[in-house]
Amino acid sequence: MRVAATATRREFRTWRDERPFWAGLFTFAAGLPIIYIPYAHLKFGAIPLALSTSAGAGSLIIGVLLVALAISLWFHQQARVFAGIAVILLALVSFPVANFGGLLIGLTSGLIGGSLACAWIPPTAAAESQPAANPTSTTIPAGEDHGGT
Repeated sequence: MRVAATATRREFRTWRDERPFWAGLFTFAAGLPIIYIPYAHLKFGAIPLALSTSAGAGSLIIGVLLVALAISLWFHQQARVFAGIAVILLALVSFPVANFGGLLIGLTSGLIGGSLACAWIPPTAAAESQPAANPTSTTIPAGEDHGGT
């Protein structure tokens, strides 16, 4: 059981390192409050707080697009720059459209996720395959001329 959990965790870590995982997670987290808050009826004690406005359809579209962009960041990382710019623009548009960008939670999370997506660089295969250089372990066979005069 423990070996299976360790192997699964290692596989997830490898999967996570090969894509802009945190950008997708922040983007996904940005879409949820933007979708939820315009339709929620919150209560603070005995005071009802209804944020239902005419912008409900706009916030639904923005939220669904953010969730779709988060999924595309995870599974189609070649489009990370496009998705990052689209996430930043949608997060900024959500401020006036979707009740202050999901009470600033979705706006802030979207800006962070879009910035991380634009800044993410895929790992190179050359950097992973190079062994650590250790000059003391290099051995030179005896009796061979290595550039000496």
